[in-house]
Amino acid sequence: MGRITEDLIRRNAEHNDCVIFSLEELSLHQQEIERLEHIDKWCRDLKILYLQNNLIGKIENVSKLKKLEYLNLALNNIEKVENLEGCEGLTKLDLTINFIGELSSIKTLRHNIHLKELFLMGNPCADFDGYRQFVVATLQQLKWLDGKEIERSERIQALQNFPVIEQQIREQEKAYCLKRAKDKEEAQRKLQEDADEGKKERSQPGFDGRWYTDIGAPLPSSVESKDLQAPEIQEGECNRKKVEDEEDDLEFWNKPSLFTPESRLETLRHMEKQRKAQEKLSDKKKKVKPARTLITEDGKALNVNEPKLDFSLKDDEKRKQIVLDLAVYRYLDTSLIDVDVRPTYVRVLVKGKPFQLVLPAEVKPDSSSAKRSQTTGHLVICMPKVDEVITGCPPASKPVASTLDSSRERKTESFLRRVTTSRKKALCCDPSLVTEETDDMASQGLLHQMVGIPGPPFSSPLALFN
Repeated sequence: MGRITEDLIRRNAEHNDCVIFSLEELSLHQQEIERLEHIDKWCRDLKILYLQNNLIGKIENVSKLKKLEYLNLALNNIEKVENLEGCEGLTKLDLTINFIGELSSIKTLRHNIHLKELFLMGNPCADFDGYRQFVVATLQQLKWLDGKEIERSERIQALQNFPVIEQQIREQEKAYCLKRAKDKEEAQRKLQEDADEGKKERSQPGFDGRWYTDIGAPLPSSVESKDLQAPEIQEGECNRKKVEDEEDDLEFWNKPSLFTPESRLETLRHMEKQRKAQEKLSDKKKKVKPARTLITEDGKALNVNEPKLDFSLKDDEKRKQIVLDLAVYRYLDTSLIDVDVRPTYVRVLVKGKPFQLVLPAEVKPDSSSAKRSQTTGHLVICMPKVDEVITGCPPASKPVASTLDSSRERKTESFLRRVTTSRKKALCCDPSLVTEETDDMASQGLLHQMVGIPGPPFSSPLALFN
């Protein structure tokens, strides 16, 4: 059975960022809750509280909710209106389809001066003669009762007839209380019978009608053969058990039953029992899948794609590597991915499911890298090939030889300009001293010095003329 826990409230407080102390609206319907607790301590600022379709038998632990405006307790096991005096701001109360037979208990709502709407339809008290007149006269602050507006003339008439109506209500309440006491005794007796029957079944001897107290003693041949039954026989027993359960279930639902809090609890327990039996049966039928073969007996790797992911394998000739692009789920946590690169194949475990691919060439596992794409979330694995140089992406540098040649050309041009100037100065001094040989020797000598090649030992072209 369900209970109100802090975790349950937080899971239903997503609209408030899972913060519970400042909650103003909380919905805990259809949680099989049997007791109303903790809410007045953890959620003091609540204004709207939905608790319909549970198994709550008593209104309690809500008196500290001073800001509560709407309380929905429809479809529960409540038998009396109580403990709501502290809800000062309560304006709407829904108690549809409960088990309220003490109609006079609504007098406790007189302290809720802001209460405007009340729903009591579907309760035993709603069948009492004079029910509506009694409520209208008792709770004069009400504006609506069971979805119908209260007219001024209706209230005046109810107040005039109140003494007579109150006497009728008390007599009907007394008759209902006697009937309810008998129903409780009958339910208690039935519950005791079911408990005794369960004890009797548990006290029966072993599966073959005998007791076995010695664990080490060998079992009879009939018992051993039962453990070694064929799968067909075991399946037949499961089917027989299933048929018996279906018959019991059909008998339970066809059996006439009163609509009481005990019958609701009995129905819920039966459904829970059926659910557990179904889960147990499905666990027995569940077969363990054999481990998928990734490597054959002769050591050959297989291509496997158990997670059924799209992928692409590219041979990057420029960088001398193989690139695998695996389309893993975009929002999958990277901690759920495991990559294993081998020389001839790559294996990726995605949430425990293997993806394995045989590579077209041998790669270097130690130099491989894996990363997630920031845009698509894909897993990109780069695997360098063996005995190949991996070239990166930086721009290619110019050859050294071409750089030297251009430098030499610039030095030669500068040298020729200097030689021309020197020849002009020499001719001005003594034109007869300048010959073609001296001109060539000077040019070659200075040229060798400028470009760094060994040449004739002289310092300048003018030294030839000294």
